[in-house]
Amino acid sequence: MLNVEHIGIAVNSLEISVPLFEKLLHTPCYKREEVTGEAVQTAFFQQGSTKIELLEATRPESPIARFLDKKGEGIHHIAFEVADIEAEMKRLQEEGFVLLSETPKRGADNKLICFLHPKNTNGVLIEICQEIR
Repeated sequence: MLNVEHIGIAVNSLEISVPLFEKLLHTPCYKREEVTGEAVQTAFFQQGSTKIELLEATRPESPIARFLDKKGEGIHHIAFEVADIEAEMKRLQEEGFVLLSETPKRGADNKLICFLHPKNTNGVLIEICQEIR
């Protein structure tokens, strides 16, 4: 069974969006982190078991910058937590899904991550992630 780990939302500015989401969710941002490999600055919120990740591009050629140019601010991806990311990547490939990386990458919030191509997932960018042990 897959659990939703977080929902990623692309934003133009964390400086504007963090206070907005703190008011909206009535909880403080618990973590901010830069993921240089993905050219993104992140901010995390948690209410119960639900996590929201805000993503701001740090370079104009980053995936988040391209997303914002094409679609504007909004939901970018849904992340599912898995116990063994490499085994899950292999299973998904065998099921015909296209992975956007051949090996897991280091992501935010102490996670290994891999994205599935949205053309195979009804237009939704899906991330699978595993806690780094």
